[in-house]
Amino acid sequence: MLFQLLRHQLYFKNLSKQKQKEVMEKNGNNHKLRVCVATCNRADYSKLAPIMFGIKAEPQFFELDVVVLGSHLIDDYGNTYRMIEQDDFDIHTRLHTIVRGEDEAAMVESVGLALVKLPDVLNRLKPDIMIVHGDRFDALALATSAALMNIRILHIEGGEVSGTIDDSIRHAITKLAHYHVCCTRSAEQHLIAMCEDHDRILLAGCPSYDKLLSARNKDYMSIIRMWLGEDVKTRDYIVALQHPVTTDIKHSIKMFELTLDALISFKKRTLVLFPNVDAGSKEMVRVMRKKGIEHHPNFRAVKHVPFDQFIQLVAHAGCMIGNSSCGVREVGAFGTPVINLGTRQTGRETGENVLHVRDADTQDKILHALHLQFGKQYPCSKIYGDGNAVPRILKFLKSIDLKEPLQKKFCFPPVKDSISQDIDHILETQSALAVDLGGTNLRVAIVSMKGEIVKKYTQLNPKTYEDRLELILKMCIEAASEAVNVNCRILGVGISTGGRVNPREGIVLHSTKLIQEWSSVDLRTPISDALHLPVWVDNDGNCAALAERKFGHGKGIENFVTLITGTGIGGGIVHQHELIHGSSFCAAELGHIVVSLDGPECLCGSQGCIEAYASGIALQREAKKLHDEDLLLVEGMSMKKEEVVSAAHLIQAAKLGNTKADSILRTAGTALGLGVVNILHTMNPSLVILSGVLASHYVNAVKDVINQQALSSVKTVDVVVSNLADPALLGAASLVLDYTTRRIY
Repeated sequence: MLFQLLRHQLYFKNLSKQKQKEVMEKNGNNHKLRVCVATCNRADYSKLAPIMFGIKAEPQFFELDVVVLGSHLIDDYGNTYRMIEQDDFDIHTRLHTIVRGEDEAAMVESVGLALVKLPDVLNRLKPDIMIVHGDRFDALALATSAALMNIRILHIEGGEVSGTIDDSIRHAITKLAHYHVCCTRSAEQHLIAMCEDHDRILLAGCPSYDKLLSARNKDYMSIIRMWLGEDVKTRDYIVALQHPVTTDIKHSIKMFELTLDALISFKKRTLVLFPNVDAGSKEMVRVMRKKGIEHHPNFRAVKHVPFDQFIQLVAHAGCMIGNSSCGVREVGAFGTPVINLGTRQTGRETGENVLHVRDADTQDKILHALHLQFGKQYPCSKIYGDGNAVPRILKFLKSIDLKEPLQKKFCFPPVKDSISQDIDHILETQSALAVDLGGTNLRVAIVSMKGEIVKKYTQLNPKTYEDRLELILKMCIEAASEAVNVNCRILGVGISTGGRVNPREGIVLHSTKLIQEWSSVDLRTPISDALHLPVWVDNDGNCAALAERKFGHGKGIENFVTLITGTGIGGGIVHQHELIHGSSFCAAELGHIVVSLDGPECLCGSQGCIEAYASGIALQREAKKLHDEDLLLVEGMSMKKEEVVSAAHLIQAAKLGNTKADSILRTAGTALGLGVVNILHTMNPSLVILSGVLASHYVNAVKDVINQQALSSVKTVDVVVSNLADPALLGAASLVLDYTTRRIY
């Protein structure tokens, strides 16, 4: 038994080493990711520390450099760099970057001083990536320096909304950052709306929640007594933390005065933390001293409380008051009542434990809020995290490929066409060259913005790669020349082709068996070089879905699925108005949904796929079987001797009363219907569009199967037949017409 256990341990140890080796080899020469974490103050360290512990715990993947600057190094703010040392982190660099004065000019000068000092540090450390937190002016200096020195930036807590200048700084850092870790779904959507690449956004939750949700210190009473006195009980004291609002310093100082007056009148033991280093903090400290807070028997005024102890203090407080983000974010994890004052956190998501006092002209409004909130206990809120942020962030860091281009890209949304005052431009029709690569024919068309096929060219699809590419170029050049004569301005080329396609690179990865010599083919480069036009390439099923979205039944529909029923079975999925490609560009291979484990063999090598039952090839196969047994032709049908048996003959026979042909069609319709039911249960679209030559023959059978087999919650789905005459060409045109102004879709 012991031997077996040791053997298992050795196996998993070797497996882990192999995995580590694969990750490091991805970045070349067993390179560890060198991560620089820069912390500016006590607040950002509480968010960065859990990540730093995680990085430190995996030395086989990471090298950690810690840079300390900002208010960490100022005595008046508690010399909080000591808590970093107490956490056993080696501080590689200390930068004194704060210019004292605590006014607007001092903040600007502090940013400038940091920008002067940081280049030397970054040149010396040469990190692969810098982690920057939040929205402080110090963090802006860090992000600016790293961006200009071509160092990748991971920004924590981007996309959030609050008041004051912090919003502008946070969003400025977002635009400089290459990767983003956000805490809430709303923040993620804000980042996407700001044109950040969705692939580089991680919804992880707040790192501090990893510690908050596991913080259950049995000896919390000793912490409370240490900071507030021996006679204090749980839920019978207040924690106050208020910072200046840099865009309205006078008003924030006035509100701080009213807050202290209300707390004095409320007569409960209160722990008051000194404000941060922002402009106006000096005046706030003067207000505290003027009112004698540091010597008042009901108050304890402190510059800094270690985060672990601060957690216990707010977790067991009767109330927290002020305008710190901690109040609207972290404190919700404990259900502690919070009174949020002023505009500093306007726009942040909050739990029901937060009561907002947006404006106060007297202390009475704040005092009333204290009476309403003090001593309550609210449900714990997990808006900002579930306690698993750090593992997600570490996994995200490991996935970063240092070989990727450093230059970040923005995903701009579609914009309205600009109105040109050039008469020739106004008179021309903006159009696309659409290319459809089918198993039999190669087609090129000029398609207008309204979906009109202005001119179409058709040739037999050559069998070899060289001949095919030569013919595509020849037909496109001819169509582009003709476009001038028909008054069309060509915006680009869209190509619809069978097989698996990487649309980002314009490469056909693997083709269907219907198109020979068509794998690992770069279509974008040669066509773009020859025509001097942008080129988009996608799978024919995806193009059909795009055609429906722009010109057909899918217009304005948020979630729908298109199924092509032709020679094969394909399709496309539109979710939240966007086409789904999948992680390996294999999404929406709907023809290969298996509906029977022992069904007929499919061209993909599997058995029982929808395509093996309902495609044109499958129907042709069954028609040949009937014909070979003299069971196909019925009265009213005739075939020439040299005529090839096709699916059309099977359909005709079924219409004329051939029961065997009718049975085959019903089986095919049932198989397609079962596939649609699977799609409904997986994607839950509001619309299913059947496209292609066989769609009208299957639509009723599909509806019947949905009524019999689907869950009641999806039976109301609309199933319609496409009204588009040529979805492949229209979809290829949509690639151009929809995305001429976008970089990625």
